[in-house]
Amino acid sequence: MKANELRALSTDEVTKHLQVTYQQLFDLHLKVNTRQLVNHREIPRVRRQIAMIQTILRERALESQEQSA
Repeated sequence: MKANELRALSTDEVTKHLQVTYQQLFDLHLKVNTRQLVNHREIPRVRRQIAMIQTILRERALESQEQSA
């Protein structure tokens, strides 16, 4: 999912997407350890997605702080 698509979602939906992405990362690590993962480039892709989601959540937190101040 692209950043623009994530920004269009509500905060709850983005948080749920973050949880799903963390689960994906966990599953990928399990597959690596059991030698079932074919494409090892999936792990950095999922990690980048997690970072992008966390950045969007942080932006929203900062916006709400600015509005309340």
